Amino acid sequence: MSKWMVSMKKSDFDATAKKYGIRNITARLLTNRGITSDEDIEMYLNGDASKMHDPYELADAKKGAAILIDEIQKGSAIRIIGDYDVDGICSTYILAKGLKLFGADADYVLPDRVKDGYGLSVKLVDAAADDGKNVILTCDNGIAASEQIAHANDLGMTVVVTDHHEVPVDDGKEILPPAMAVIDPKRSEDNSSFIEICGAVVAYKFLQVMAKELGRDNDPDVKTFFEEMLVFAGLATVCDVMELKSENRIIVKESLKRIAGTSNKGLKALINVNSLDPDKISAFHYGFVIGPCLNASGRLDLASRAMSLFLEEDYDRAATIATDLKSLNDSRKDMTTKGVEKACEIIDEEAMKGQLPKVIVVFLKDVHESIAGIIAGRIREKYNRPTIVLTEASAEDEEDMENSVPMAKGSGRSTEKYDMFAGLSECKDLFTKFGGHKMAAGLSLPTGNIDELARRLNEGCTLSEEDFIPVLHLDMALPFAAVDEELISEFSLLEPFGNGNAKPVFAQKDVKLLSGRILGKNKNCGKYRVSDESGKNYEMMFFGDMDNFHSFLTENFGKGAVDDLYGGFADSSMMIKVAYYPNINSYMGKNTIQMVMSDYSM
Repeated sequence: MSKWMVSMKKSDFDATAKKYGIRNITARLLTNRGITSDEDIEMYLNGDASKMHDPYELADAKKGAAILIDEIQKGSAIRIIGDYDVDGICSTYILAKGLKLFGADADYVLPDRVKDGYGLSVKLVDAAADDGKNVILTCDNGIAASEQIAHANDLGMTVVVTDHHEVPVDDGKEILPPAMAVIDPKRSEDNSSFIEICGAVVAYKFLQVMAKELGRDNDPDVKTFFEEMLVFAGLATVCDVMELKSENRIIVKESLKRIAGTSNKGLKALINVNSLDPDKISAFHYGFVIGPCLNASGRLDLASRAMSLFLEEDYDRAATIATDLKSLNDSRKDMTTKGVEKACEIIDEEAMKGQLPKVIVVFLKDVHESIAGIIAGRIREKYNRPTIVLTEASAEDEEDMENSVPMAKGSGRSTEKYDMFAGLSECKDLFTKFGGHKMAAGLSLPTGNIDELARRLNEGCTLSEEDFIPVLHLDMALPFAAVDEELISEFSLLEPFGNGNAKPVFAQKDVKLLSGRILGKNKNCGKYRVSDESGKNYEMMFFGDMDNFHSFLTENFGKGAVDDLYGGFADSSMMIKVAYYPNINSYMGKNTIQMVMSDYSM
């Protein structure tokens, strides 16, 4: 059960409502999100692409642009090296299309997750040199590749880094890689108004600076390019779980506005193969439908498949690739389910011997390393604890196979109150490679170091037992009777919802359960007729854990009462508190207001 906390932020809601033509309730929701100044409210409600921050704020952006422009004019061969996740794929695609538009001789390489590992490797540098490349341009990686970039320098190559990950620190001092230019908003020298942007947005902004320096920022073809690339910058922002605040929210908002009209054949095919309505795509579809299909290519195959999808000009061929990616993602889902079940068995078995560790570290030897991060995320959600999932490294990963010592690779996912990057930094002597940020990380280490890693992380963790209780932040108590279609429609002004801009959650007490039906082929959804304190009836849906809900009802009202609920003879005493969000269900031309329950309590 979650701990409910109702926001109590104060403001002149009536004045805000009157000034911006919104309901008092919506004005309060803005205040709950920290949107209080006129400037912030205007940007939140009406911000568009013109409100994005100045790309010249990025340290080294102008310097890097000058280097690339000079190399293009010299006819140098440029290799873009990205990453195998959605952000890396989108970053690479944006740069590849942009450099081509600017006349560059440029190609790209996306690392093989198993053979190359994350980011720039010595092997990839050598391959670029062997292919006659003069310049390496990284995206969504490179900030921690000092050794690899030094090697490229020794080979006479020019390296420009574009990244968004945390800068490595040693004894409190930043360690920047020895590249000709390092463009990363996390640098201490950076002047960006908002630094929590993804790699694709860094790439997008870098190209904006190049366009300006070339005097082509008002060229119709260039302007069209940036309009189209907003779609991919927004997709990457959601899939890399960036906070939907400041310009991130604008980028995603503009992306969703444009995706129905995208000219990209591959993206169109991916939308169609997943049976999505192009006009009704939301941030949810980015994060849980489109993104996972692209990620599956980098997890179970090669990320270059996703790049080939975006670059394909023939729709039929694009449809074939999109179908293959969807099939890969379906396989990934099955593998993930089995991996999560195995991890839970190990964790629960260990918990039987004592309490759960503050930081969960679990070694799943036979799980495909590509889904370790997904499994870590699911475990983190289940136990509400920072989680690291490790698996046996492939023998093909030459850089991690040191003197034939068995190696493990994995990913971590954190909670809001634990800085995973900081925690891992305290254990860096145990790793052959690691990187990431506060909420997520990737690492490689000898398997013999796993127990020591778990010990050190837990000894250094200052989280209390209170920190492990999930907290549900409620916006306000809102009676069902206060909800109408106009209000629900007005809530769309707050979209897109996601990390950092959560969908509003309201509370209603004394909700009487009158009758219920279990729906879905997996019986994973409940539909209920309920009433409030006035006796008025409403429709309520629940898409959460049905088993837990039934256990809750049985514990409080008895099994007989639960059976009666689904038989249509509910006991009038079955009364609960619900956390909910209202929506409108349209069916056969008729609109019905539904209360969608997200949590419950006595």
